[in-house]
Amino acid sequence: MLEVRHLSKTFGGLKAVSDVSLDVPEGSIVGLLGPNGAGKTTCFTIIAGFTKADTGHVHFAGQDITGFSPHHICRLGMIRTFQIVQPFVGLTVQENIAVGAYLHHPQRREAMAVARDVGKRLGLGGMLDRPASALTIAGRKRLELARALATGARLLLLDEVMAGLIPSEINEIVAIIRQIQSEGHTILLIEHVMQAVMSLVETAYVLNQGRLIAHGTPQQLVADPEVIEAYLGHGAAARLQEGHHA
Repeated sequence: MLEVRHLSKTFGGLKAVSDVSLDVPEGSIVGLLGPNGAGKTTCFTIIAGFTKADTGHVHFAGQDITGFSPHHICRLGMIRTFQIVQPFVGLTVQENIAVGAYLHHPQRREAMAVARDVGKRLGLGGMLDRPASALTIAGRKRLELARALATGARLLLLDEVMAGLIPSEINEIVAIIRQIQSEGHTILLIEHVMQAVMSLVETAYVLNQGRLIAHGTPQQLVADPEVIEAYLGHGAAARLQEGHHA
């Protein structure tokens, strides 16, 4: 469904993304991993149209969308969420979700009906009439997901939807993401919560300093020496290996 080929982006003298290619098959959950500053969010902003790449191409559902604007990409069926959730605080939860629904449902009654349905599916049914400002962090994360789903997107780019949550809330979001997948959506996610990554993704790509350093199943990646060193520092893989043999 998503094909990214040879993306590169430089900011001043910083090579934020260097020759990155990845694939997201339809119906899958794919991870984009790496330590802070690895280039993950820059990849997201390029794929979703918020930043133009220096080189490379992005294909979505068989169409070259390289250089398309975010609203054009959203209308085609791909949308990204943001790590820092910023709801429209003057609106209710339902009205916030309806902001996404207006993309394909310009009439308020239709948009609000879509918002109510999506909100209930994501466990926000009892809060639809409350102001969005009253939501907890976990509630705001659900709202961000609901607003994205209300656009009718087939591919969701999820940027750290579990950041700042406690374990029980993480488990709830994991269940929601599985539910979203079962409803026919495809997901590419950036995530640092490894318990969620291990239980959710089928395959993942690992970036470090803008370069793609590994690709495989979560089980393969946690045993990859280059991945271990990217997260834990130079020599970490050897030290772990020595510890196993001690």
